[in-house]
Amino acid sequence: MENKPPIIGPVPNWTEDEKPTLPGSPAFIQRSLPVRAVYLFIGFFIAIAGSLSNGFITANLPVFEGQYSLTPSEAALIPAVYVMANVSSNLLLFKSRQQFGLRAYSEVGLFIFIIVIILHLFVDNFAMALFVRAISGLTAAPLSSLGMYYIMQAFGKQHSKNGMYLALGCQQLGVPLAWIISPALTNVNDWGTLYSFELGLALCCFAMVVSVKLPRSLQVKVFEKKDFITFVLLASGFGFLCIFLTQGPIVWWFNASWLAYFLIVGLALVALGLLFESQRKNPLIMTEWLSTSATLRFIISAFALRFLLSEQSFAAVHFLKTMGMGPDQFVPLYTVIFFGVLAGTIFSAFTFSLERIVLHLFLAELLILIACALDHQLTSQVRPVNFYHSQFLISFATGMFMGPLLLTGMMRALKSGATHMVTFIVLFSATQNFGGLVGSAFYSTYQQIRTQTHEQNLKNELIQTNPLILHQLASYKVSSSIYTQDPAIQNELSIRDLNQNVTTQAQVNAYNDVITLNAIFAVLLLCWGIFIIIVNKYLFKKQNISPF
Repeated sequence: MENKPPIIGPVPNWTEDEKPTLPGSPAFIQRSLPVRAVYLFIGFFIAIAGSLSNGFITANLPVFEGQYSLTPSEAALIPAVYVMANVSSNLLLFKSRQQFGLRAYSEVGLFIFIIVIILHLFVDNFAMALFVRAISGLTAAPLSSLGMYYIMQAFGKQHSKNGMYLALGCQQLGVPLAWIISPALTNVNDWGTLYSFELGLALCCFAMVVSVKLPRSLQVKVFEKKDFITFVLLASGFGFLCIFLTQGPIVWWFNASWLAYFLIVGLALVALGLLFESQRKNPLIMTEWLSTSATLRFIISAFALRFLLSEQSFAAVHFLKTMGMGPDQFVPLYTVIFFGVLAGTIFSAFTFSLERIVLHLFLAELLILIACALDHQLTSQVRPVNFYHSQFLISFATGMFMGPLLLTGMMRALKSGATHMVTFIVLFSATQNFGGLVGSAFYSTYQQIRTQTHEQNLKNELIQTNPLILHQLASYKVSSSIYTQDPAIQNELSIRDLNQNVTTQAQVNAYNDVITLNAIFAVLLLCWGIFIIIVNKYLFKKQNISPF
């Protein structure tokens, strides 16, 4: 039996159809079609704007690096700080909504973000850029909820789950949209244009939230002083782990001893935070629920899906960058990705039913596997157009899997009680953020190791008495004769060109290995999905209980 927290303020006279699902969630008020259309537009705008900030980071990281004269290790801290803040903010987001209301929490967060961006337009340095990204990560979490609830208001209580699916898909549109519009924003000498655009988005969101408000929610007193101890421990632990994962492939895992200390401290802080929670009477994180078999299956599935989807950002995009592709050449590819996510989202929203949730997840895994097969056997001649079909399939899977995954976990959490929602939100955010980080770190490390292996093997095969190699060197010498007539320099330049081609081919082979390995993981996850379907059907038939 759950202890009901005390209610803050008067309770509105809601009808049964208007009552919010949970404290902190807005009520469902019947509205006319034009008003619902306004809520839908605002929801779409806020959901996309909330994810655009993170998209700008990933799309323009090299520009950040050049703007502030950063090393690759320093530049990697910019997205890491965003993820750290985003994961940490989810620890307090749900209770903040319940005690202070989503409207107040979001308006204050947006106002602070606007002030920080304005300051950054005047104080333009690396430290301030990190601070802006941290505040952006903190603001993105309430904006995600805000966009979702505006869209759900447009659909009404009866079809609120369809609205939730659309909202989750819209949140995935920010990254491809950032890649599409970034070349137009950053193709100027004034770097402040990007910050001004981000400021404009924040001001528009703030104006919409203040002008067209969500209905009131039921506010309850839920915060305890011990919650902040948990927040400090877990947020710090998440921060150390984010830095460890982003810095490892750059400074290399075994070349920087401080990485080991960051990993140890990060894991220790997370373990200490969970241990502290397990001893509390009213914990923020339900540690016992985390160890149940159903929750563990959810953690594995959610983490693995996000891990597999990191193939899109790493294998495709990084490969094309290695082959010399620039931002302008990515615009058509990300346009395909944008419409892929949109199509997957619409498909998921309009084919939604409780019986099809697992089937949607199963189909997403199958599409990832097909995409890996299409991307196999890359060559140095591959261009963005060659990735259109595979990346559309992966994007479709991205737009399709998020809603069913969230709803599956949410239903399990609500069955255990409303107090488990904080645990679920943190768990869902952690699996998605860390799944992406671990995927990128793992594949980056694997690609570098395989590149060295292939390069060594290719060089061992390059016996200079081989007629084909001698012919290739001769052609390089002819090309270098344009620049110099010195035979020694010509020979040196021809060997350099040959080594560059060897390195390029080694990188191509390594990216093929990455895609092959991702396909193997996709097959394993597909088998796991089949196993889960069989287990759920068995439980449903033999014990007559819902598999969700």
